[in-house]
Amino acid sequence: MEEKRAQYSEDEILTLEFDDGESFECGIMGIFDLDDKQYIALEAFDETNDVYLYEYVPTDEDFELVDIPEEDFDRVAAEFDRLMDEPL
Repeated sequence: MEEKRAQYSEDEILTLEFDDGESFECGIMGIFDLDDKQYIALEAFDETNDVYLYEYVPTDEDFELVDIPEEDFDRVAAEFDRLMDEPL
């Protein structure tokens, strides 16, 4: 967990809080565009290697994370996978 956390600066780390009270820290892997919307990829700081995808909506003061509708999720995940496969 500390290994993953060390890869990110403090401003690239955020805490996800769920309705059931669970919360954990994630690193912002990146923000990407698809179909005139922005999406964010978050890497969980645990042993699961989970990546969470959300719609990213900038606000006047910060940003908001919005759940991706089920009918759009596969397309967003495919775009994320494509971007991750691109050479640096």
